Amino acid sequence: MERAGIDGEVVVADNASEDRSAELATAAGARVVSEPRRGYGSAYLAGFAAARGKYIVMGDADLTYDFNEIPKFVKHLDDGAELVMGDRMDNIQPGAMPWLHRYVGNPVLSGILNFFFKTGISDAHCGMRALRRDVLPRLDLRTTGMEFASEMVIRAGKENLRISEFPIDYHPRGGESKLNTWSDGWRHLRFLLVHSPTHLFVAPGAILAGLGLLVSLISLLQIDLFGREWQLHTMIAGALLTIVGTQIVALGLCAHAYGAYFMGEKDPWFDRMRDRFRLEHGLVLGGVIATVGFIVAAVIVGQWIADGAGQLSEERTAIAATMLIIVGVQVFFSSFLLSILGLRRRDS
Repeated sequence: MERAGIDGEVVVADNASEDRSAELATAAGARVVSEPRRGYGSAYLAGFAAARGKYIVMGDADLTYDFNEIPKFVKHLDDGAELVMGDRMDNIQPGAMPWLHRYVGNPVLSGILNFFFKTGISDAHCGMRALRRDVLPRLDLRTTGMEFASEMVIRAGKENLRISEFPIDYHPRGGESKLNTWSDGWRHLRFLLVHSPTHLFVAPGAILAGLGLLVSLISLLQIDLFGREWQLHTMIAGALLTIVGTQIVALGLCAHAYGAYFMGEKDPWFDRMRDRFRLEHGLVLGGVIATVGFIVAAVIVGQWIADGAGQLSEERTAIAATMLIIVGVQVFFSSFLLSILGLRRRDS
């Protein structure tokens, strides 16, 4: 920093280290802030709160990162970037990263993150990165564990921050790593999924519901497909897929609403849907679907009574009517739930 003419400070966030890290950092001239809560994210949140500079360059103090790279991060920020990421993947020193992390964990998680959130980052979990201090309120970072690294990139993508990336070296760690491959990997994956209701709920639910409707129609209309006629059990399976798929979509929409109204999440798709559809649309759609189901069911029951209340001969149609009633009720009351969640928006 001195050689590059950078005016700044060194802040070390210590969250209950059991060695002499804090003591050595203080002796070296750093400003040490204590954070009693353990966790990767907790330490960085404490450091961010204490930082006073226009820019913040962050990195793990375990010898894996070369802090001589700081001027390069600062230059990217000076050139207009709001978040600067290091990319370790082509410059990993021997013994610096386990094979499983290098060739499976990091590429898979980075790929999922890019697929879900379109960030275009090669190494989404690099611990050395830089950002402008004034973007922190927009990021609204909250997680306290290892998923903090993913949260920052996701929030940056949703806030449309200008992100840049350049290659850096990654060195073997000094001391014992606290990273747990499976538990921390699952926390990252879980975080990615819960912050993308479209991929976790809406898309799978829509596929199930669409497949269920198709299967139901094939069975109901007794279409000869693949050289055979699909029987009653096919109709049951189709109805089940449709009902389950509809419920999953409804849960996804509610998750979107919660994220938008209570967590400040931004999702263009949900915003467009929210602007076009109102509570009344959902109530009418659900009411019409359920009413059609009730009418069909009433006709079947009436015919059954007229025939002497014997064996039911319209099993497939009865299943279809039941499916329509259930789906209609789901849509009707899910619309009310979405409206209740939206009260937060109107209050704000």
